[in-house]
Amino acid sequence: MEFDIAVLGGDGIGPEVTQQSVKVLKSVEGLFGHRFNIKEGDVGGASIDKHGTPVKAEVLDVAASADAVLFGAVGGPKWDDPSASMRPEEAILQLRAHLGVFANIRPVKVYPWLADSSVLKPSVTKDVDLVVIRELTGGLYYALPKGRTDTPQGLSAVDTMRYSEVEINRILRVGFELARSRQKKLASVDKANVLECSRLWRFLATQMSEDYPDVQLEHVLVDSCAMLLIQQPNRYDVIVAGNTFGDILSDEAAVLASSMGLLPSASLSDVPVAGRRIPGFYEPIHGTAPDIAGKGIANPIGSILSMAMMLRYSLSLTEEAASVERAVDRVLQDGYRTADVAVGGATTSTAEMGDQVVAALGSAG
Repeated sequence: MEFDIAVLGGDGIGPEVTQQSVKVLKSVEGLFGHRFNIKEGDVGGASIDKHGTPVKAEVLDVAASADAVLFGAVGGPKWDDPSASMRPEEAILQLRAHLGVFANIRPVKVYPWLADSSVLKPSVTKDVDLVVIRELTGGLYYALPKGRTDTPQGLSAVDTMRYSEVEINRILRVGFELARSRQKKLASVDKANVLECSRLWRFLATQMSEDYPDVQLEHVLVDSCAMLLIQQPNRYDVIVAGNTFGDILSDEAAVLASSMGLLPSASLSDVPVAGRRIPGFYEPIHGTAPDIAGKGIANPIGSILSMAMMLRYSLSLTEEAASVERAVDRVLQDGYRTADVAVGGATTSTAEMGDQVVAALGSAG
């Protein structure tokens, strides 16, 4: 089978980790007899420097015409001037909007081999395997009015939280469907004791639960969820939340897995159903990590696992996806560690980690 993959490395460690994902993807190509046509493009700060814009129209078109998009990360201190007319992060917002992806799926799996790498007790993180579903295109990050003004009383800023019934229902549907395919438990996160948007969210979640009598629905206030996610993570299986809450909670959940460098994500435009190809946008949840960029020590596992999600959801290559995931598990079980999860002893470079996953994939095949 032949597929077109848009690869947008971006800034900081984004290109480094994405390069390893492509390396593993090319190994999948050889082992399983597929062909992956890689189409690269500039995004973020790199695009601002080269082209004067966070993302060119041509790159948006390449992404839209591809079978899937593999993304790195954007941003960095070089482009952090708050008075700048454009910011690198605009690239990812434009890409999400252009692709129509609204559901960000962030699995959080705790590997037993990394128990010593976590700041939490092994008894707390043991057997944690959950998914955070984050709404991507609405809420506080997108709604208008938005901006800053100079008033006689001083500077004033406004951001607006707004959600429609359609936006809420479609992300809740993803949550219920994914919960139905797992342990049939769904935690719907809101702040209904304060926010009107959350009251609508809770009302619609309760209403939709009537269509899913086999799924246990729990309403959780976001502050309570943030606490319980660390104290009792095994109480959760699937968590669904709005844009801002989902962003914060999924980053917090990285503590369970020992490092943000391990966590993948998929951004989709429909309910993920096995065997159906859904164009998507795939990226590790970490940022650009400018302090370690170019040093060859970044963890590529989150990016490699994002690529595995791409194989599963956008290309319907379920066996290939599972093979990549097993290879990652084998490499971690064998003791290879990048600096972010190493506890004493030698560390594995970014490129070597990619090589080890390729070797494990080949030996398993």
